Amino acid sequence: MTQSLVYGRARGPLGRVAAPFAARARRRRLEQFLRLADVGPQTRILDVGCGGFGLRALLPDFNITGLDVIERPEYQGPFVRADATRPLPFDDQEFDIGYANSVIEHIARERRPAFASELRRVARGWYVQTPAVGFPIEPHALLPAAHWLPPGIRRRYWRLGAGGDPDEVRLLRRGELELLFGAAIPERFGPLTKSWVCVKAPPDARARTVQAPR
Repeated sequence: MTQSLVYGRARGPLGRVAAPFAARARRRRLEQFLRLADVGPQTRILDVGCGGFGLRALLPDFNITGLDVIERPEYQGPFVRADATRPLPFDDQEFDIGYANSVIEHIARERRPAFASELRRVARGWYVQTPAVGFPIEPHALLPAAHWLPPGIRRRYWRLGAGGDPDEVRLLRRGELELLFGAAIPERFGPLTKSWVCVKAPPDARARTVQAPR
């Protein structure tokens, strides 16, 4: 992954400082995804909340369809504009894996069950990652403890950070994520849990795992 795809739109110097660490973390996450979800080039993947680059930027030869709530003309591959908290234009189990990387924390709490239900309808398996609320650095603003503050203070403090909308981002606790997608495993940064990941490989997956790009 190029560093331009990690915190590429961040304000100020925080994004530049964080980019190498984020790139390494995403490379490890990709290796984990390929291994635990039993993913190969023929696996039908729906990249939910893909943004302008998404998983396809890392795995350009894989069978990936991007999905986002806004148009992404820069996206290189099949793309559908849709809201994953509402019925999607796909058949039941049309995809092998629904992939959602740092997406669900941007969805309003009351809409998260609908998001989980729809992802589980269209995909036979899933890989869902979200930052851990217990990690001391807020991953969007890149500020210590920004996600633990009351709303009014958080909004003012957030302006010092790298970006993101303080009123949109609401990190999940492990229990909330597990109610939606089953058992979560930790993604660690040293002794701390940086993120939680829920993975379910398709029941009859036979994909040959490949090595993640360096």
